[in-house]
Amino acid sequence: MAVNAFLPVIAALAAQPPEPPPPPPPDNWEEILQGDEDGSIDGRRRPGYEADLPDRVTQDNVGAIMAPPPEAFPTDQVPVPDRWRLIESLGVVKERWFDPYNQNSLKGDRPIDRAKAKWLPIKGDDWFLVANAVSDTVLEPRTFPIPVGVQTTQRPGSLDVFGKDASFVASQSFIGGVALIKGATAFKPPDIEYRLTLALNASYVNVPERRVLFVEPSRPSHRTDHFLGVQEAFIDKHLGNSSDRYDFYSIRIGIQPIQSDFRGFLFNDQQLGIRLFGNRDNNRFQFNLAAFWRLEKDTNSGLNSVVQSPRDDFVFLANLYRQDFLIPGLTSQVTVVYNMNREKGDVEIDDNGFPVRPALLGTLRGRAYDVVYLGYNADGRIGRLNLTASAYAALGQDRDNFFTGRKADIRAVFAAAELSYDVDWMRFRLSGLYASGDSNPYDDKETGFDAIFENPVFAGADTSYWIRQSIPFAGGGRVIGVNGRNGVLNSLRSSKEQGQSNFNNPGTMLVGAGADFDLTPTLRLSANANHLWFQNTATLKALRVEGSIPKAIGWDLSTAAIWRPSAIQNIVFRLSAAALMPGKGFKDLFDNRDRNRAYYSVLANIVLSY
Repeated sequence: MAVNAFLPVIAALAAQPPEPPPPPPPDNWEEILQGDEDGSIDGRRRPGYEADLPDRVTQDNVGAIMAPPPEAFPTDQVPVPDRWRLIESLGVVKERWFDPYNQNSLKGDRPIDRAKAKWLPIKGDDWFLVANAVSDTVLEPRTFPIPVGVQTTQRPGSLDVFGKDASFVASQSFIGGVALIKGATAFKPPDIEYRLTLALNASYVNVPERRVLFVEPSRPSHRTDHFLGVQEAFIDKHLGNSSDRYDFYSIRIGIQPIQSDFRGFLFNDQQLGIRLFGNRDNNRFQFNLAAFWRLEKDTNSGLNSVVQSPRDDFVFLANLYRQDFLIPGLTSQVTVVYNMNREKGDVEIDDNGFPVRPALLGTLRGRAYDVVYLGYNADGRIGRLNLTASAYAALGQDRDNFFTGRKADIRAVFAAAELSYDVDWMRFRLSGLYASGDSNPYDDKETGFDAIFENPVFAGADTSYWIRQSIPFAGGGRVIGVNGRNGVLNSLRSSKEQGQSNFNNPGTMLVGAGADFDLTPTLRLSANANHLWFQNTATLKALRVEGSIPKAIGWDLSTAAIWRPSAIQNIVFRLSAAALMPGKGFKDLFDNRDRNRAYYSVLANIVLSY
């Protein structure tokens, strides 16, 4: 049965015609076997054949990374010497000067075309231009205790020591900067950089009492002012590399930004100086050696004034950063800062007519001092915890203690830390700060800690009432603030910008908690609650001639909303509100017409950047 089943198949195969014989080879079969010049037959490469390499690509941009040799590429690929030529060849970029997000010659994305900028004194094809512009708008209604006298009150019938406390500030700043940079900057530091940044500020202030904005009682209680400051003007020269990973050392000369620690507790400013800086060990070490000659500041805007002679106040700084020390994920910094002040013979009157040097405290004599700050700072994480910490010891000598007129040793300490923990889109923060106060103003030791020029990003920063506002110290000194605007220390200075450091102060203690909530990629809400104390009120009691002043300043409560409509930093809207609930110490020092109610501060801020 099985054999019979296959018989039809066998018969069908036998009936098919045989395959035809192959055609004869063509007459030029030898030429076909030899192939084309590239050794291919119908797209196939002949084994063992090597075509000639293309010509070597030349590189005219001095300092640019050389293209690999031709033998490093397959013969069907050709390297191009730079990314700009490739982008132009592909035709994927249409440059628009007002677009900072795509290829733009004004943002350093493409080299300067020397044919179109013959007026620039540059040579070579690797110069870049970087321009930036910022508009910063501030509207700020606020209240704070305002002292008045018989000749200064806006209302002749008023006999109160403290008058009305509501005031209003409107400030508009335009910041424009330009940098001319030589050298490819994607993988290595630029060869040289020239940078200039100017800031124009216009402001309007309205307060309810006279002699707050001007020293003359006849002047009005409102003020309109403007000022143009030079915030950056430096040359940055790349001196060399110390490794093939572009560890480098450079020098920068001129008006430049400097921040001595991670959060700006000690010296955070833009000052005239010279700085040698660089890194080592694949950027795990960074270092700074710098010397600064402090510029005078405009009284009302706080901008640098280059039309006045610099101050006889010098700052010498050295610090070293080490990543992953003491533990992985933590960057440690050790720093030594020496502040040499020689302004004993100076008398400085600010633009509103108020004396700022010497401060109108105690003996009213000029002061000079030397103080060395020894500090350790850390920033990073420990497991799931984020940590920022700072600790300083201030050691030195004050030539003229304003209580005794004698020399006094400076021995003060400072410590601050902030811990935070992230849970998805939420961050929870705990903050603590301690700055020692002077326990005996009449001895030959000053133990109140003060900074050189603080601008801390800490415990809510400028959304906090105490950090944002300056509280005048009435009754113990003239034109003296308990604290400084955009500062946390209770230093009893005439001015943070134009005054001198003061180590006869009551010190500061702060404990706070806060949280940030990223509700969307464009909207963040923040809240902070800080409690503040004077560390020691001996200085306040001596200046006020009071037997007892409590330490409690009060509760500082604040909340803020930050909206970035495009999820970038180029358009930022911020609205914050803060209130100070006075404690016993604050109530003892200050009063107002409404008898110890809370003080408030509202900040509306719009920042537009290009």
